[in-house]
Amino acid sequence: MHRPIDDSGHGTGDGYGAGDGAGDGYGAGDRGAPGPAPSPYRPHPVPAADPAGSWSSPGDGVPDPGRVDPRVLGALLARHGWQRRGGAAGRYGRWTPPGGRASGGTSLLVPDSLAFPDCEDLIGEALTALARSAAPSAREVLTGLAVPSDEVRWWREVPPGPAGTVPWPAQEKFRSAARGILLAGALAVRGRAGYHGSRHRSAARAALEPVVVATDPGGRVLTAFLPVPPGRPVAVRLYHALHAAREAVDYQRATGGMEAFDSAVEAGVSRELTEALVALVRGTEGARIALEWAPAAGVPEGCAARPEPVEFSPGDLPALREAGARYLTDEPSVPVRITGAVVRLRRSGPRGEGTVKLRVLGGAEVGHVRVALDEEAYRTAGHAHLVGLPIRVVGRLESRGGFRRLTDASGVVPVQVDETERDRLMKSLHENLDFFEEACGPEEDR
Repeated sequence: MHRPIDDSGHGTGDGYGAGDGAGDGYGAGDRGAPGPAPSPYRPHPVPAADPAGSWSSPGDGVPDPGRVDPRVLGALLARHGWQRRGGAAGRYGRWTPPGGRASGGTSLLVPDSLAFPDCEDLIGEALTALARSAAPSAREVLTGLAVPSDEVRWWREVPPGPAGTVPWPAQEKFRSAARGILLAGALAVRGRAGYHGSRHRSAARAALEPVVVATDPGGRVLTAFLPVPPGRPVAVRLYHALHAAREAVDYQRATGGMEAFDSAVEAGVSRELTEALVALVRGTEGARIALEWAPAAGVPEGCAARPEPVEFSPGDLPALREAGARYLTDEPSVPVRITGAVVRLRRSGPRGEGTVKLRVLGGAEVGHVRVALDEEAYRTAGHAHLVGLPIRVVGRLESRGGFRRLTDASGVVPVQVDETERDRLMKSLHENLDFFEEACGPEEDR
């Protein structure tokens, strides 16, 4: 816990009017004698107590000992490399951090259960010691206690930089690859596909918002904590997809065939995943990915209790790249009927066919699409935009370009919407009227 900034010895007392007994504030003690000079710094406000049922204790950020299961605490300590060094069997255990005394001398006495009267006190002391510990794993243990989470951990073997650390650009690439792997898992939860493109991307990103990430000081290990209620489907899908990708790579390297990647799509493998794996491994001597389940939530159905790390090496890159290219070309177009608001119209002259950009309101899991329309349909789209109405159009969502283009468009008609939505569309039109007039003009006039 941080000390108040006015505890540094400024002045003769502790804050406003705190003296040595001669006075207790302004005007106290001998009348006419000034009280102690106030501190030049304003003290920190006292934090208010958290609402009933809150997980954290007031003011210190340490989990409430009364809500911590000692078995979960012990499992998290063991997971993060802490060593149990004796203690009465079935009663207590003495835990030391990775590296033992060399890592700061922290030692925790953790009860094995809540069967003894002093268990809650011991848990509280252990949590306070973790919060003050310099060991990087201590913060990860507290994170796992605060929000029960499945953990995804990445390791990369890269040449060391100055002082044995990983250079900043390599760390940025590491984080980007890890984000790509998580996003591929979230996309696979929404639907199985060899290539997702822009489909489901908003929902997938929203599913990853609660994820917390921790990095080791050397930059070679990255850990993502996926809270169990929203994040477990992503962790389970990644478990199956990573093992399927490893098996497909082994099959391709042994036989030269790509058939295993076709069947791996059902497990969650996609171009997005293979691209992220390529980014993870490229420029390294190898990489590993491990998943560990939240002790408080148990093991999900169909998964190993202690999954082995999945490893990829530079020798796997050709197979992963070939699989990504195969997924891109083989993913078929999708027949759809889209309802969308016109946000841009463009054609080369005052007459003829043109291109319309729609903000998708329904019918496809994408944000925007472009549609090529003949002259009559283009005029219909323009009129609908002017009166604040969306349009409905039937066509095929093409995989080329990331499922952002609709081909074979037909049946363009305005769609009636409620007054609230229409007012919002009209407001958007008036706010962007200059842009709309510019976009509707011929190419040579711009």
